Amino acid sequence: MEYSQIVYEVSDRILTITLNRPERLNVFSPVMCQELVDAFGRADADDDVRVVIVTGAGRAFCAGADLDPKSGLLERYSDGDSESYRDLAGLITLQIYDLKKPVIAAINGPAAGVGITMTLAMDIRLVSENARIGFVFTRRGVVAEAASTWFLPRIVGVGKAAEWLLTGRLFGAQEALAHGLVAEVLPADVLISRAHEIASEIAQNTSAISVALCRQLLWKMLGADHPMEAHKIDSKAFRWSLQQPDAREGIMSFLEKRAPKFTMKPSTDMPGFYPWWSDRPFTR
Repeated sequence: MEYSQIVYEVSDRILTITLNRPERLNVFSPVMCQELVDAFGRADADDDVRVVIVTGAGRAFCAGADLDPKSGLLERYSDGDSESYRDLAGLITLQIYDLKKPVIAAINGPAAGVGITMTLAMDIRLVSENARIGFVFTRRGVVAEAASTWFLPRIVGVGKAAEWLLTGRLFGAQEALAHGLVAEVLPADVLISRAHEIASEIAQNTSAISVALCRQLLWKMLGADHPMEAHKIDSKAFRWSLQQPDAREGIMSFLEKRAPKFTMKPSTDMPGFYPWWSDRPFTR
């Protein structure tokens, strides 16, 4: 697929996806949705991509949905019956939820509506100190989407999630940091370099298989009703991983005081029990 509203760039095993409608503050459209779904699927299948960074072109990350009638977004929302309909942003967050690669959001400016909900399934959120964030849905007469009513309370707690969603107010980077929505607040000119620093730490020093399994163990256990569920799958994954070449390399590189050279690939070397949640696969 050729991209017109995002930029897809891979360097040093790090993929940077840039939302690329700077003249419109990177507002979200059906085209952007289709391109993001394709880009994440492409990244997940590519063993040369270890980490994904998502950011915005210009002064915004994503100012929300494109409400221009010409965008086709409102028309898309009216298609189909209520039982089969799926909101566009949810297609992205559910896909990220099942991804084998970690995703870092580098929120470089305003992030409102879908501009912030699309990041909730990402693993690490960094934000520019001048960014403004808002779950503005109630101020537009609609409801939150992108499965954000599942993700947001798990990140910030139900009380703060309720306050942000019900008021729909805008808030700053420091408030986002104080409540755990973002990991770091950074000057605008170092935001991307910090995202690359974290991504490089992962890409250069870790096993792709270990990262994929740890990422999914974290996300999928959020819904477990007892730690025994985590213990069972942890045990299965730990026993399997100990028998693999990457574990031997990780141990030997530590003992020999050298950088590891992991060789296993998520495209071909995942364990037979993965994905263990396959009764609820991502579907478009």
